[in-house]
Amino acid sequence: MPSLAAPPASPSPRSARRADVFASLNEAQRDAVEHGASGDARALLVIAGAGSGKTLTLSARVARLVLAGADPQRLLLLTFSRRAAHEMTRRAGRLMHEALGLGSTTPPPVLHWAGTFHAIGARLLREHATSLGLPPTFTIHDRGDAEDQIGLARQELGLAATRQRFPQKGTCLAIYSRAVNSQTPLADVLQQHFPWCSAWEDELKRLFRAYVDAKLQQHVLDYDDLLLYWHQMMGDPALASAVGDRFDHVLVDEYQDTNRLQAQILHALKPDGRGVTVVGDDAQSIYSFRAAEARNILEFPSNFAPPARVVTLERNYRSTQALLDASNAVIALAAERFTKNLWTDKLSSARPRLVTVEDESAQARWVADALLEQREAGLALKRQATLFRTAHHSAALELELTRRNIPFVKFGGLKFLESSHVKDLLSVLRWAENPRSRLAGFRVAQLVAGIGPASARRLLDAMDASPDPAAALQDFVPPPAAAVDWRAFVALYANLRQEASPWPAEIEGVVQWLVPQLERLHDDAAMRAADLAQLARIAAGYATRERFLTELTLDPPGASSDESGVPLLDEDYTILSTIHSAKGQEWNAVYVLNVVDGCMPSDMATGSSAEIEEERRLLYVAMTRARDHLALLVPQRFYVHQQAPYGDRHVYATLSRFITPEVAAKFEVVGPAPDGKAFAIPPTTVQAPVRVDIAERTRSQWA
Repeated sequence: MPSLAAPPASPSPRSARRADVFASLNEAQRDAVEHGASGDARALLVIAGAGSGKTLTLSARVARLVLAGADPQRLLLLTFSRRAAHEMTRRAGRLMHEALGLGSTTPPPVLHWAGTFHAIGARLLREHATSLGLPPTFTIHDRGDAEDQIGLARQELGLAATRQRFPQKGTCLAIYSRAVNSQTPLADVLQQHFPWCSAWEDELKRLFRAYVDAKLQQHVLDYDDLLLYWHQMMGDPALASAVGDRFDHVLVDEYQDTNRLQAQILHALKPDGRGVTVVGDDAQSIYSFRAAEARNILEFPSNFAPPARVVTLERNYRSTQALLDASNAVIALAAERFTKNLWTDKLSSARPRLVTVEDESAQARWVADALLEQREAGLALKRQATLFRTAHHSAALELELTRRNIPFVKFGGLKFLESSHVKDLLSVLRWAENPRSRLAGFRVAQLVAGIGPASARRLLDAMDASPDPAAALQDFVPPPAAAVDWRAFVALYANLRQEASPWPAEIEGVVQWLVPQLERLHDDAAMRAADLAQLARIAAGYATRERFLTELTLDPPGASSDESGVPLLDEDYTILSTIHSAKGQEWNAVYVLNVVDGCMPSDMATGSSAEIEEERRLLYVAMTRARDHLALLVPQRFYVHQQAPYGDRHVYATLSRFITPEVAAKFEVVGPAPDGKAFAIPPTTVQAPVRVDIAERTRSQWA
């Protein structure tokens, strides 16, 4: 296999080491890593099956490009989490370090442009702010702030006082976000995803105009604006050329999770596909509720001329072959996909189990028994996970685990930035960074004892009317009851506005001012103060206040110290998680709840063939999280409460349509039906959809 760089005339220790660092790659991985070595300038699509070493492959390609002479500062790596960008940068750096034979004290080349789409977008917008009509000091609203801002606009327009049910602020933001990220007209978004809101189309347009105007007036962008403005920037030929020409290579991870805006941004960066590498798996596209589109990866090859080259990674390093056989059988019935058949050297005679139980209570007991049985066999609870389609599906299991004193963590607790005290501290910093931010100011002003909503609005109105809002804050006369505390805050604010304000030491001053407010407002002030101390430690890792606020907003820590469910005093605990939250994770044993129609697929996601196909992929993702043991649970009936006009009653369930007789043959069937008869797989009545081999269709264009 040729290398990307011409080899030296004679072997050397360094060239030998350079070959060794890629020796662990399998043939398909190496093919992807070495793409372009022979002069092939086509874009590259790597279809990376579950557990096939995607991260290693992309990291190795980054390393190979740099070793072949690519400038690390002209390489753009786009991911969906800061953690993923950091991990790939670390792995690529280690490979380069080893290949170059550097000593342990010599740092490898640094990738300056590695991060999430939103973080990279924020950096580029900051650089080109003047050309876009943005102030370079703009601040960024997180989702909670954006909801509050749209809520304020909703109230000011009188939409909260309508006699009929107008959408709440969270729903309004979801509609707005869907329309922006999918680049779809509002009428279509309402009809397809929010039909009960269709009657409010005109009012929503008015609301969204007011929301956009408020952001512009306050010099703030929301999460969606970072992509929208980047996309609009790429629509200007001069700016598009300036941004695209600064990067020789653009690499994208998890491409199946991109929305239409992100796909169009990538194409605008490199219209001919030269230097583009994307990695993903169409079978794991499960985030349409975030406006992600599976079509982006399915149509990627045909977006360029000539079409992109497709390399498929099929060797799985996670699961046993028996588990892969069942997973392959589920996804093989997908209507449209890149053909792949996962295989492994990891053999096992144990097949996955299809477990029928009487009802949800029996399901909970079965899972609890299995958890303890595997634990006694030496498998820690932490290496076992129970997955489900929707968070409330685990209610019965949570009760059973609590009754048996089996500790668990359920993903989806209180997020760090959703904690009110953390938002308070960040709002102080944001208001100092951007005095035009009414949302931050309204929140912070009311932390001062004696200042309520009316006084806060009076202050903000004065700041809006002044050419120097910070000076207007200094001149503001508070209510008499707030005079003393207001002077203390004004002094703090003045220090934060100084150009020489020390970072990150300035956070200590904010914490010192904020802790007494927490003691006045909350009973658990000590725990909240600990969170603020944690935030101060996080801040020490950022060079500036602006960078800290931007990065923390775009990729926040997972949870605060008071997240419910974390058994800090237990030696071990099992994992409960929605399937969406479990993507990218793996466990030795996985139990999937409620594999019945109505739950899998969800009865809320069967309105179109596209929705049903995503539900199939969701089951596939759940199954491929397992390394050694997999069980799909099939309750035969559910107890439904207070469903008028029938009252409480039992509803009988049927096996998921995704488990056809051919698929069920890959499982060991466990458990009798409630009437004592052997559990039988019902015959499928759904005709298997037509399958399209995308790779073959791409090749046929050049036949």
